This record gives sequence, C-alpha cells and structure tokens, in this order.
Amino acid sequence: MATIPSNGDGRGASGSARLLVVEDDEPFRRFVCSTLEKRTELQVIGEVSDGLEAVQKAEELRPDLILLDVGLPTLNGIEAARRIRKRSPQSKILFVSQETSTDVVQEALGLGAMGYVAKTNAGIELLAAVEAVFQGSRFVGASLTGHIPAELAERQVPQRLHSDEVVALPPKAGDG
Repeated sequence: MATIPSNGDGRGASGSARLLVVEDDEPFRRFVCSTLEKRTELQVIGEVSDGLEAVQKAEELRPDLILLDVGLPTLNGIEAARRIRKRSPQSKILFVSQETSTDVVQEALGLGAMGYVAKTNAGIELLAAVEAVFQGSRFVGASLTGHIPAELAERQVPQRLHSDEVVALPPKAGDG
C-alpha cells in the first residue's frame, strides 16, 4: 500500500490512518477489522453496529476514514453519512455493503462518499479501495462500475495489488 499522507489532523505518532468501522454483522465486522489491521499504517480506532452510534462516534473520534454499511439498525448508512458529513466533514467515507442497487450506490457517492465496495468482493477490493481513498481517488467496486455514471465512478485501482491482499470472506451463518 502506498504511504498514507500525513496531514497533521490528529493521527497517532506513528502516522497511521485512523479508521472507524460501522457494520452490524459481527462476523463481517471482525473480518473487515482483521483485514485492515494487516496493514501497520491503518489503525481501527472504533467499531460500532448502528447508524446513530456511527454519527456519535464520528463526531467524537474524528476518524480519517469511516467504513460504513448501508443496512444498519436505528439509522441507515445513507442517512448516517448525511449526518456525518455535517458533524465530521474531514472524515472520508467508504461504503462496504451488500446493497448494490444502482440508486443506492449513486446516492451514496452523490453524498460525497469516496468509494463503494460490495461485501461479496470485499476480500479482493477492500484494501485497494482504502488505498485509493487515501490517494485521493474515488473507488467503485468492479461489480458496480457498469451501473454508475462515469463522473461518479472515476474508479482508479492502485497500480499494484498483491496476491497476499486477497483474503477470504468469513463463512455465512449456516455455511459448513
């Protein structure tokens, strides 16, 4: 992963990027956090499972990046993103969701989100998406780009994606 630029916005002494993970499915949240924590320059500073708590934690922690699901209890991810934009405008937002309808993806990007990754592709695309966001690029997952207007997609995949960055998704409940 490219070096994440330091901008003096409260990152730790190590220069690591501070991330908030918002996901109501605990096994998937653990998967996201463990994937992110494989990179020493990424620090998960909070985990929450509903939209209202996401807004509160975003305002309290002022993370560099918020990984946000759409289908959340209490307050959906789209509405949470609207509120986060007002309360923590410096925080970048990357949606990681099973919701892949064109309308939802377009609305998320239209709110100013820097990217959107389908959960089914998170094992392949999550770290690439995080890297793209920190490079200042917008990232839209490969399975979504055909349905998104070019001005919203602007998908730029980092030049290198190592095979060791492709990780397996956790098994779904009921899977062997």
